[in-house]
Amino acid sequence: MNIKAVIHPAVEGGYWAEVPALPGCISEGDTIDEVIANIKDAIEGWLDVANERQMPQSPDQIVEISV
Repeated sequence: MNIKAVIHPAVEGGYWAEVPALPGCISEGDTIDEVIANIKDAIEGWLDVANERQMPQSPDQIVEISV
């Protein structure tokens, strides 16, 4: 599975990351490598919790339309 994260420089030094597709999924680290490892752990944790809660499925559908 691939998911996009946004990495930001932190004001106090280091970096912080967020995953727009997963509300509240954020992490931080002193280096790029560390923040990437930490956000990966955060993503896995977020998905585990969501799976345990078995969030109700939305009746909305996403379709791709060519024009």
